[in-house]
Amino acid sequence: MCRWAAYLGEAVFLEDIVTAPCHSLIAQSHCAQEAKSPTNGDGFGLAWYGDRPEPGLYRDILPAWSDPNLKSLCRQIKSGLFLAHVRASTGGATSRMNCHPFISGNWSFMHNGQIGGFEKIRRALENSLSDAVFDQREGTTDSELFFLLMIDEGLTGDPQGAVSRATARVIEASRRAGLEPALKLTAAFSDGRALYAVRYASDAHAPTLYTSVRNGGRCIVSEPFDREGGDWQAIPPASFVTITGDGMTIRPFAPVTAQLALVG
Repeated sequence: MCRWAAYLGEAVFLEDIVTAPCHSLIAQSHCAQEAKSPTNGDGFGLAWYGDRPEPGLYRDILPAWSDPNLKSLCRQIKSGLFLAHVRASTGGATSRMNCHPFISGNWSFMHNGQIGGFEKIRRALENSLSDAVFDQREGTTDSELFFLLMIDEGLTGDPQGAVSRATARVIEASRRAGLEPALKLTAAFSDGRALYAVRYASDAHAPTLYTSVRNGGRCIVSEPFDREGGDWQAIPPASFVTITGDGMTIRPFAPVTAQLALVG
């Protein structure tokens, strides 16, 4: 599993969130406390928004703790909206194309979790993409493919609905392959204006998610980056989070098929 942190608010130096805190992503890359694996050394990435609609992107395959460029960039770059990720691979080679965040136009996306039985349903999911979306596929991870499913399901016009429908596609593909659905999805994504997050699992063990007001804005993280004095709120499982300049909302989340079944 991976670790990540995202921020929306007044412009701050990335180091205030990513590298400087006592239990920062740098620390979590070799000593995470709330992940199955304490080491997240299979690459890292940053996506940050500035004066242009599309985000800047920096990714590399080195462990985050051993890349001085990461610390230098975080010390110099100031942004009011950014996503940062350290990777522990659950499948897919260690390569730049497999490092998070993933980018499409003005959208950025990063993920902690996995699609269980991915190799048995990968081809079916890839074949289900429209040609235009499939052509954006660069890596081999389940995370990037889930992001593309979201785009295919209308991410721009309906973020929560797109995630719900993409989740349903994964669950249906698993069932068609004769597998018990095993999806873990704790992700953050942004269009450069709002910051979204989702916490969901097809079982009772969704990866962790927390939020806190910091530095004139709001952080949302897979694991708190300071343990003392931090006012961290755990996001409940099966939740969809929207953060804007006006505040934060948390709504119930479920795959669209489950929602329809409840209505019926």
